[in-house]
Amino acid sequence: MYLERSRVLVVDDFLDNLFMLQIVLEEEGYDVELAESGRSALEKIFASPPNLVLLDVMMPEMNGIDVTLSIREHEQLATLPIVLVTAYEEEFVKQGLLAGANDWMRKPVNFPELLEKVQGFCRV
Repeated sequence: MYLERSRVLVVDDFLDNLFMLQIVLEEEGYDVELAESGRSALEKIFASPPNLVLLDVMMPEMNGIDVTLSIREHEQLATLPIVLVTAYEEEFVKQGLLAGANDWMRKPVNFPELLEKVQGFCRV
């Protein structure tokens, strides 16, 4: 029996973060898509929604909170899990959760915590 692998969209404007998360997640069997900006992330999400979005909060042009608000404006994406990834203070976390994010984690990323969260959100 074939089981479809969960797709995770990783959004960060810092390439090293993108590739590091991609390597860790792919080693665990996830299909990983990358986006370097909020606008690029929205294009990918609207074209083909992933199972989970790992979203950097502080990015130029369109930050993670704005991306979250844009996603939540679409009824068909109301249940898309969004985990904010941030090095910033709790005020940004509160804003992100109020905007509709499901969870958050602090940078630098704790990989066991990351994998636990991803597994929890990607359960079928």
